[in-house]
Amino acid sequence: MVLRIAVQSKGRLFEETMELLQEAGIKLNNIKRTLLIPAKDFPVEILFLRDDDIPQAVATGVADIGIVGENEFVEKDENADIVKRLGFSKCRLSLAIPKDEDYRDVKWFEGKKIATSYPFILKKYLKKQNINSEIHIISGSVEISPSIGLSDAIFDIVSSGGTLVSNRLKEVEVVMRSEALLIAARNISQEKKDILDELIFRIEAVQNAEGKKYVLLNAPENKLNEIFGILPGMRSPTVTPLATKGWCSVQSVVEDKRFWEVINKLKGLGAEGILVLPIEKMIL
Repeated sequence: MVLRIAVQSKGRLFEETMELLQEAGIKLNNIKRTLLIPAKDFPVEILFLRDDDIPQAVATGVADIGIVGENEFVEKDENADIVKRLGFSKCRLSLAIPKDEDYRDVKWFEGKKIATSYPFILKKYLKKQNINSEIHIISGSVEISPSIGLSDAIFDIVSSGGTLVSNRLKEVEVVMRSEALLIAARNISQEKKDILDELIFRIEAVQNAEGKKYVLLNAPENKLNEIFGILPGMRSPTVTPLATKGWCSVQSVVEDKRFWEVINKLKGLGAEGILVLPIEKMIL
């Protein structure tokens, strides 16, 4: 029994998905040469598709599960379930207008022509806002539409905003935020569900370790309570007595964003021999 995963064939989502699968122990060969590739040591195979084809492939059973941008999943409105939010490939779907336009609120779009590759999402949003606009469906290079007179505004994916700036556009309304999703067919068999559960277990072990460091240090026993307030760990730090009387070895996990702050506080409490290690996987 093999679980088939539909994955985007190129782009940022492809790269981040491949990195995640590799860290989860799923090894592949000849990624860019074949449409369907079996993993070497895990019962899955990878089917490479266009991003906008993935929701339908999963909904119709061509693939059992898929990793796809939330923007495409919502736009296609297919019968598949969100199994897990993956937290990477984040972006937003936004309305943007020419930089020099005076913009006050969403009523600006009344009677305007909007170019987009996401007509379903845009139509729902405009209806909710009670705005009547003409939607012009276009694929690729949506951002140039206003400059060539094809539209008054655009509705498209925004990541850093650099593409908008280079086309003299400004983002005025964020309609939805998007990230990579793990989706699954609704009629998946129990055997494949078991494989999926193992895959999710591996993915979560990788994600739990992201942005964290493992810290080992020697500390005076009379400072342990203060150190515990700085190093809470997953439940509590691990403490081991040292041969030197009055000293202990302390082990814990520190988030990257607090790392230097925590290290400086530990040093101030007399901690010595601080060793910092990367964490590949973390099982909670």
